Amino acid sequence: MNILDQFGLFTTLVMDFLILAYAYQVVYICISIFKSKKKELKDTPVRKRFAIFISARNEESVIAELLDSLNAQQYPKEHYDVYVVADNCTDHTAEIAHLHGAVVYERFNKEEVGKGYALNYLYTKVSSLKGRDYYDAFVVFDADNIVDCHFLMEVNKKLASGKYDALTTYRNSKNFGTNWLSAAYSTWFLHEARHLNYVRDMIGAQCMISGTGFVVTSSLMDENDGWPYYFLTEDIQFSVASTIQNKRIGYVDSAMLYDEQPTTMEQSWKQRLRWAKGFYQIDGKYLGSLTKGLCKEKGKRIAYYDILMTCLPCTLLTVILVALALWILGATLFMPYYISLVLRQEMIHFLTGLLLGMWGSMMLLAAITVVMEWKRIPATPLEKIKYLPMFPMYMLTYIPITVQALYTNVTWTPIQHYSTSQLAMKK
Repeated sequence: MNILDQFGLFTTLVMDFLILAYAYQVVYICISIFKSKKKELKDTPVRKRFAIFISARNEESVIAELLDSLNAQQYPKEHYDVYVVADNCTDHTAEIAHLHGAVVYERFNKEEVGKGYALNYLYTKVSSLKGRDYYDAFVVFDADNIVDCHFLMEVNKKLASGKYDALTTYRNSKNFGTNWLSAAYSTWFLHEARHLNYVRDMIGAQCMISGTGFVVTSSLMDENDGWPYYFLTEDIQFSVASTIQNKRIGYVDSAMLYDEQPTTMEQSWKQRLRWAKGFYQIDGKYLGSLTKGLCKEKGKRIAYYDILMTCLPCTLLTVILVALALWILGATLFMPYYISLVLRQEMIHFLTGLLLGMWGSMMLLAAITVVMEWKRIPATPLEKIKYLPMFPMYMLTYIPITVQALYTNVTWTPIQHYSTSQLAMKK
């Protein structure tokens, strides 16, 4: 078997594995399309008591908008309180949060840096103040969010069923139309909500929280003794750990928040580098437990498989294929003319086909997502369409990011956020 045959066999095996491994997500998308009519949640006389947690680091430009949207909730005021931890702030975040009605705690710790530490600190403070049984659930937002006025009411309806230990919600965007990068981010989160969590909840699989706008019951917080999730992707860590603990995470499609997305490649690269490193941390700790659960938990194999495929660094397989093709391409410089000509043509054909195939499939995914969520995307028709061709660029940049995360020491770094008026000026 010559080098071309060996390469062809290897690429076939890898591509077939990836197609088969992720075919279930195509099924998810089909279910989402053909079961697109969303059921309205039934109201309930039960009114849960919520503690809203916000971890903010130098967020003086946006914290007021979030707090104002929380103060405007169509939910009994006596049934929720808002708490802000001003985490290592050097600006006026604490003062502004206090002026807009939040209970504020200031935290200064240069050793334990990250959202996980800040949330656990806040839980400890609030539990000491109110007791562990005072609240029914804890809701977590990022400081740059704006929350729909019906958010708590919709979450309450789902939580009142008593079937869930945690909930995730619909993550929309404040700045979809700012540029191609913010549109790509927004499209991915809309896809995650509509084609993944929506279907997971429908079929009884396990949903995954996504950084912000999630709810955790007080019983689960008490069982975990707070928020002991300190990885760089603490949201995914919580989702994986909860799955292993047989805790149920649901999804509330009617509870919407608006999140700000990065608009520069420098910000985006740093953020996604942290995400990639966080997934490696999760793989190192939980891969064995997820695999064991997949084999032993018969009634929950779909959930375990889904979580496992989400966490596995399968992008590295694509990296290996590309690296191998480039290595063969370089080696042709030292081969006889005819052999090098054939190999060079084959490698260029392979790389071109791989790129076009990935670009086309990602374009299709973005188009389906935008069309299905058209009415809920806060952008002009032109903005919804014109950035679609760039969505694959956003996804393909994960390849070098995934590689860099293997050898780079990554820490939490703040991202500059802007008020809605500032975002409007950036268009």
